[in-house]
Amino acid sequence: MDLDAVRTFVAVVEAGRFQDAATDLSITQQAVSKRIAALEKTLGARLFTRTARGARLTGDGEAFLPHARELLAAELRALASVRTGPLRIDVIGRRLCPATLLRGFHEAHPDVALEVATLFDTAVAAIRDGSIDASFRTVLALPEDLEAQWVLDEPIQLLCGPGHPLAESPSVAPAELAGHRIWMPGVVPGTEWGAYYAEFAAAFGLSIDAAGPNFGTEVVLDTIAESTEVATLVGAGSRVLWPPEHDLRRVPVEEPVPVYPHSLVWRRGNAHPGLTTLRNYLAKSERAADAWRPNWARYPSQAVPSTG
Repeated sequence: MDLDAVRTFVAVVEAGRFQDAATDLSITQQAVSKRIAALEKTLGARLFTRTARGARLTGDGEAFLPHARELLAAELRALASVRTGPLRIDVIGRRLCPATLLRGFHEAHPDVALEVATLFDTAVAAIRDGSIDASFRTVLALPEDLEAQWVLDEPIQLLCGPGHPLAESPSVAPAELAGHRIWMPGVVPGTEWGAYYAEFAAAFGLSIDAAGPNFGTEVVLDTIAESTEVATLVGAGSRVLWPPEHDLRRVPVEEPVPVYPHSLVWRRGNAHPGLTTLRNYLAKSERAADAWRPNWARYPSQAVPSTG
């Protein structure tokens, strides 16, 4: 199986559009289409339904997705077994805040060879077996063989359509969200973001609706654009894109500001020089004052080994 085609499939899932995946992969949209067509031919199944607003997974595509991610994780493990070199870093999504931080690091330190992965719930295992050097995570609990460094508090915002009652508000308090339907089908119990939003909802008496199959960000954006009742929550640093006619609104949540605490996690004893460079680069942020954080959120030390 062509792993470049598998990688392209996962990129389309994450981006929601063939063109956006092409941009993320630095290839043409035609190349993306050819890779997906070749993969579908190999599998004997259709993976996407293409619409004017993006690409949606078919049932076969949903079934293949976890196996595609495992194939890419296996590729990283295979590379780690025979060579060292590029700094291999995992991010949950290529359009989320940690990916933006990592892109800034690459621009500041182009001399550090870098590979970016999106491993979701397999990231900790990949850190332990050496497939990747580090991952951006929120630290719920830290095993003894891993270390972590807090890097950023990301404010959470309300995202809604132009007809929503809060669309014109300059800001909203968390308590004001009570009674409004907040739809987040990607919030899965057992994940770090599931734990975060569960405590956030409990703290302020909110109801977060995670019902329905998760067909991706595009479907959520289409729904809230047309609704006067449904909204969602996003990180302030997330690169969420939508058609101009959606006219969506990002409304800051304040008093207090709920923040999502991002940390960098790596295996204890990892001596990759690029990891030290990355940790030094990330050790610049200051914790947000007067913010809401879940009680379990850990803030590991920012101490970084001397580079001499």
